[in-house]
Parts: sequence; C-alpha cells; structure tokens
Amino acid sequence: MTGLRVLAAMSGGVDSAVAAALVSRAIGDRLTCVFIDTGMLREREAEQVVATFGPRLRLVPVDAEARFLARLGGVTDPERKRAIIGEEFIRCFEEEAAKLGPVDVIVHGTIYPDVIESNSKDSKTSTRIKTHHNVGGLPADMRLENVEPLRRLFKDEVRRVGAELGIPEDILWRHPFPGPGLAVRVIGVLTKERLDVLRRADAIFLEELRAADLYRSIAQAFAVLTPVQSVGVMGDFRTYGFLVALRAVTTEDFMTADWARIPYDVLARISARIVNEVSAVNRVVYDISSKPPATIEWE
Repeated sequence: MTGLRVLAAMSGGVDSAVAAALVSRAIGDRLTCVFIDTGMLREREAEQVVATFGPRLRLVPVDAEARFLARLGGVTDPERKRAIIGEEFIRCFEEEAAKLGPVDVIVHGTIYPDVIESNSKDSKTSTRIKTHHNVGGLPADMRLENVEPLRRLFKDEVRRVGAELGIPEDILWRHPFPGPGLAVRVIGVLTKERLDVLRRADAIFLEELRAADLYRSIAQAFAVLTPVQSVGVMGDFRTYGFLVALRAVTTEDFMTADWARIPYDVLARISARIVNEVSAVNRVVYDISSKPPATIEWE
C-alpha cells in the first residue's frame, strides 16, 4: 500500500471508528475520513461525531441532507431505501475523493452480521434478510475499491480490537446505528418533519436509559416512528397522533437477541416524556420480540 491514498467512510459508530483506526495505523496521514451528514442521524449526532473524531483523525464533514431527502422522497419500501442510500453514499464519497486527489480505495466498517443478513457471496448458508447499504446496497459501477478490514468479525470482536487500539470507551460501547440511519426507523414515507419527531422521541428514550444506568447493560435501544395514528386525549381535547414503538435488546453477537427487561417505572417515565414533549405522538408501545423470529431493526 506504499503511497496509496485512502478514504474511510466514517459514521461515528464503533465499526467505522475501529476500521479507520486500523487503517490509520497502517498508512498514517494518507488516510482521510469522510463523515456524511445525511439528515437522518440521531439528535445532535453530527456535532458529536465532528467533536469526537475531528481531533483524532483527518476528518472531512459533508452536509448532504438535501440531496438524500430529495432522492428518498415518496419511497416507502425499505429495500429501496437502502439501495438509494447505498448509492448516494458512494456518489458523495466519490465526489470527495475527487477533491482530495488520487484516491482509489474506500474503507467501510462492514462486520460479519451485515454480510450474513445481506446474503452476500461470503454467506453460502443463509437467505437475504435485508440489504445492508454497505454490502448489497453498493452500486455496481462504483469507482473506488472497497476494503473491509472487519468483514469477518462480530460486534464483540470489533470492540476487543477497538480496546487494543485505544478507542475511547464511550465510542466502543455506543449503541449500533444502521447505516441508512433513521430512514429505516421511520416506517413509510420520509419527511424532515417525521425525522424530527423520531429524533426527539429517540433522544428521550436514550436519555432515560442513561439516567437509570441501563444504557451499558442494553446492547441496542431505539425508537421507531410507525405510520399508525390513533385517537388520544390531551387535557380536554381530542388528538390524532402517531404511535412510537420502543425497541431494546440484549445480545452478545447481534446474531440472536432477546428483548431487554426494562423496569416498568422506567418505561412509564419514557412514555410520559415522549407523549408530553413530542406533540405529534400520543401513544407509545414496547416491542417484546426476540431475534429470531424478529430482526433487531424493524426495517
């Protein structure tokens, strides 16, 4: 890899952080990390990623919210969402690579569960469950060579590698976030307004888990904005608001998972805050499905 210039797709999650750190160890300042803000990130996530990784790595932030939302307008099928997002990510990375000079390689933080669920050529015993944007969602005509140093590792193994590399604990134990972001947690049509509703509900959920000292014991937790609307009462007035579903699981490797037994009083606080602080929502439910038969994400 002598003289090779490399671009790393940085999401801010543990997988992309560990992949970037590994490549940085190998080639030093010939690595440039590109963080694309799709407009489908969690609350204040873009600022947190820049603040966390900017001082550690050569990081280029890109505001691409408008172009992603334009491409996804009217799309409801989750597989179509993933394909569009995968292609748009690569086009953004190709544009940034052209600005940086001769860049031929892109590094992704793909891990083995992504490969299995996407039924890539590496997985001969499973059918496709869903296409991960960085595996089956990549366009066939991409100009950058794809390198995936973590492709054969599970999440717990990635965290062990990250610990050896000195990745801070708050990054190592950050809950996983899908590459397509909130696009696959807003069920149905995507709009900025719906994304904002979900962002706030999701933030409340995570805030309360941290306040109850439950965040670390739960492997992944998030809110889902469903297209279901129901009648409710706020004060003396009728409401017709959205239903938000909460999902929290415990797992070692993310291939199987059990629903987290969050105490009722914590769930009650979370529900009360969401319906009182997020005006578009008037009903909250908790998902008690395990994997299998359900997947961790809804889409």
